[in-house]
Order: sequence, then C-alpha cells, then structure tokens
Amino acid sequence: MIRGRPLEEIREELVRILPRHIRPAVTVAEIMSRGVRVLPPDLPIREAAKEMQRTGHEGFPVVREGRVVGLLTRRAVDRAMQHGLGGQPVERVMEKGEVFVLPSDPVEKVQRLMIETGWGQIPVVEDGEVVGIVTRTDLIQLWGERRKVRPRFSVTSAMEVAFPPPWLALVREIGATAQAMGFTAYFVGGLVRDLILNHPIVDVDIVVEGDAIALADAMRARYGGRVVAHRRFGTAKWLLEGTAIATPAGPVEGLRAIDFVTARREFYAHPTALPQVEPSSIKQDLHRRDFTINTLAVCLNPDRFGELLDFYGGLQDMQRGLIRVLHSLSFVEDPTRILRAARLEARLGFRVEPRTEELIHHAADLLARVSGERIRHEMELILAEPEPERILARLEEWKALTFVMPGLRADDWLQERFRAMRAALEDGEWQAREGTPLDRWRVLAGWGLMAYRLTPAQLEQGIRRLRFPGREAEALRAVLEVRGKLERLAQPLKPSAVAEHLDPYPLIALFVVWVAAPPGRARENLFQYAHAWRRVRPLLRGDDLRQLGIPPGPAIGEMLRALRAARLDGEVQTREDEIAFVKARIGAASGQGSR
Repeated sequence: MIRGRPLEEIREELVRILPRHIRPAVTVAEIMSRGVRVLPPDLPIREAAKEMQRTGHEGFPVVREGRVVGLLTRRAVDRAMQHGLGGQPVERVMEKGEVFVLPSDPVEKVQRLMIETGWGQIPVVEDGEVVGIVTRTDLIQLWGERRKVRPRFSVTSAMEVAFPPPWLALVREIGATAQAMGFTAYFVGGLVRDLILNHPIVDVDIVVEGDAIALADAMRARYGGRVVAHRRFGTAKWLLEGTAIATPAGPVEGLRAIDFVTARREFYAHPTALPQVEPSSIKQDLHRRDFTINTLAVCLNPDRFGELLDFYGGLQDMQRGLIRVLHSLSFVEDPTRILRAARLEARLGFRVEPRTEELIHHAADLLARVSGERIRHEMELILAEPEPERILARLEEWKALTFVMPGLRADDWLQERFRAMRAALEDGEWQAREGTPLDRWRVLAGWGLMAYRLTPAQLEQGIRRLRFPGREAEALRAVLEVRGKLERLAQPLKPSAVAEHLDPYPLIALFVVWVAAPPGRARENLFQYAHAWRRVRPLLRGDDLRQLGIPPGPAIGEMLRALRAARLDGEVQTREDEIAFVKARIGAASGQGSR
C-alpha cells in the first residue's frame, strides 16, 4: 500500500527493490555448450559409436548441408551395434526432425521441444550453423540454480583489490577486444580461486571461447610485444617484457606475459595418456579440470564483466574447504592429479573430501605408468612449497610415494630433516650455495634428502625413472657417496685430509649430508670444508713454480696440491713461506736423486 508519498520517490524505491525479486528471462545462449560436434547422415554407425566412446557424449546432431535433420542417440547406436548394423548409415537409426533453437530463444522453448520430441539434446543454430547444444542436464542445473540462495560475492571488487589499476585496465581492454571480435574471454581455474581467497596473483591466463591466437595477435597489434603461438593447441603467449603499455590508469608494469588459451575439451585414449584436445565451450573447458575449486570462471567481456560462472559447485567446495574431483575416473585419466591434490591441500589448508580420497587410494599405482618428466615436474612443484614435508607425508599416507621413486619414505625422520634444512637456510647458518638461487637450492636439497636413505640400486632406478638431467643425477649419486664417508670424516683428520675426501663432490651433496648427518665431528668437518677449506688455494701459480725450477707437466699439479694441503694445515701462511716450501721439496727431491 502506498499512501501520501511522491511518485518519484516510489519509482526510485521500485527500481532499487525489483532486481532482488525479479530475474531476467534466461536465454539459450546462457546455458548452452558451444563447440558441438555434428555427424553427417551417411556416416557408418560403427564410426559414430567410436566417437561416442571417445567423447562420452550421449547424442550428436545429424546435419546435411548445414541443416539439422536429426539426432543420433547412444541408445540407438548401442541397439544397432547389437544387431550387427555397424556398417549402416546413421540416418537409418537417428531421430528424424529439423529441431533446433536460436541462442536468443528463452529456455522455455528448449523445455517445450524436449517434451514434444523426446530429444534429450537440442541443437543451437546461429546464422545457419550449429554452434552449440542444450541438454537435459543443462536445464536441471538451471532449475537447481533458481532454487538456490546464491551467496553475494563481487568478483569485480576482488579483481580491483588483486590487480594494480593498469593491469585491470588492460584486462578490461582484452575483454572489450574479445567481444568486438565475437569471442568471450574468461579468467578461469586457479586464478579465480586465488581471487576469491584473496591470495596473491602471479600469472594472468585467459581462456577464450573463440580464437585465442587471433585475440592475442589483436592485442599485440595494438600495444606491441611479441606473440608465441601453438596452433595445434590453440594457445598463445603474449610477451610484454620491455613493452611500454599505456592505459587510462597508467603504464602497465611488472606484467611479463599473458597466456591466451582457446576453450577446449580433452579426450584420453587410455589411462595416463596425454590428452587429445579440440576447441569447445567454456563449460566443457572447465569440466576437463582437476578439482571443483579450479572450475570457476569470471567473464571479462564488458557486458558481463565480473560475472562468476560456477557449473560444478566449486564455490561451495571452496567455502567448505574441500578438494573434490569432478568424476570418478579423474585420477585414472591423469594420476598426477594425486600429487596436485596433496599440494593444494597443504597450500590452501583444505582437506580432500572422502570419496576423492578413496579414488586416490584406488589409482595411486597408476603413477608408475606416468612419464618420468611429468612426475618430476609435479614433485618439484611440491618441493618448492613452503612446507613440502607435509605434502610428502600425505602422499606416504596414500601409499603413492613408492610409485614416484622406489624406496621413498616420508616418515618422521624425513619430515624433521626438511624442517632442519629450512631452518639452516632461513637463519643463515648455511650460506655456501655457489650462486644457486635459494628456491632452486631448496628443491635440489629436497631431492637429496629423499634420496639419502636409498640404496645405490634404488637411486639408479629412480634416476632412470624420473630422467634427471646429468648434473642433478650426479649430485644425487654424490649424496650417497658422501654419506658413505661419514665414518671416516668422524675421525681426527687434518683439514687437508678432509679436503681430499670432499673435493670431488658438489656443494649441494655436502649440504644434504650435513643436514641429514647426526651431530658430531663429521658434520663439523662438512661445514668447515664447505664454508672455508674448499676455497683455500696457494698464492703461487704454475708460472711461479716453473720459475722456481719445476718442469712443466704433472709435477706442477702435484706441487700445487702439496702447497694447498700445507696451507690448509697451517704449515705455510705467506708467499715467502710457500717459496721456501717449494725449494725445500725441490732440494729434498734432488737429494734423493743424487743418492
């Protein structure tokens, strides 16, 4: 009831209230899947059966000369194959009819057509071409969304907080360019997850419903830089380093590259195989991802900027702190997702939900069939995390580590050694790293600690399995060799004797053994050698020795080694001491020769 209030005031209140109670009509374009595959009517049924098995689809539109003439269902194909009709054309068993909708049609039209025809999938046609499909599942999900009370969350606000203003201005420009080209651009996956969780954004990846390479080229043409494209996969990297990009919000700084990826779907020919890819819709692109929390997308086109897409319950799982796979064969198709599950659990403070954990136990042995390079890459991402020992312990709990490298264990000893390694590096107790960046040093040391208790045979098997590069393989072998010298290094030795034992080995191997060894003389000798003794060199050089009468050849090297040992043991300190030492050795040798 309205009494005694001005009309304009009532109008303003209605404008404010109505959006909370009235939703605009949903169109086909909002729920359809793009990138649909179609079949010709003369295709043999057995070929259609192979396509259904490969893609997992329940039906395909049948198209003749650009016109929809029917729908082929899995049920019809299965029956035809049972009756030995695999060589017949699909038009023999398809549901006939010129049934389709337009992207602008309301979803109620789809519902009516499904009821009238019995079709479970309705093709979407635009400008005389099949551009998508709407399934019963799409309608069911839409009805479920209408019944939900959706949490209020402004992704646009989160983007304004996460990105510097010039970055955000460039992102808006990318979305506007995509829209002008007839494409739709999205942030997807981990980037959206980190936006919502208010985690730092490091990389910018954009998925495009359309031609990602063409969009990247359009941005390069406008702003400069360089584009590296891989047409087979529909991907492009726009390299910005050294490129001055001015936006209304200021110059873009610190953004080295943007990845553009065409929305795609994947097929696995067999378990653990690398996927085959083809262009598809954003919905199907998200469905190929590992966990629901990585299936969120944010539209970047101007008319939908900031709109959050959540087809698979990722937002709810994120709010509940759960890591959940999208389907029961996820780990079978890609067992490395087991390693990623453990890494995400530790990084985000989430937990793997029970059914997903059950699937991990069932699929852990499939890690043995994944290529060594892929396993090593995932393991190095784990070793680069702040507390990798927590992740390794989880993999131990899932009995997955033994399929990474035979003999690996993540027990209390290893976890304590990882903590000791971190403390030694963070408090500066161990500073010798030969110029290796700290992050890489930690990864290499992590491998060394995991290998420390292996037998030589187990280590060689692991090196072959994971295909370690030559220098890293040698460093791992050195860890076991230095471990074998601990008993000798625990004896009272002169510095020169310690150096003789340790000179052949890389510094990273010494660090690993120092971390792993118990307190005592051996550990102290490792530390002193790494930080002091290994740098000791005589002041005299080869030319000096020749002038003192030592002939060129092996004798020069022998004398330099003797000088270094003398300097390590405090027998010589100055250049004059070294000259006297050399002359004494020459004299002694001459005396022995005269006798």
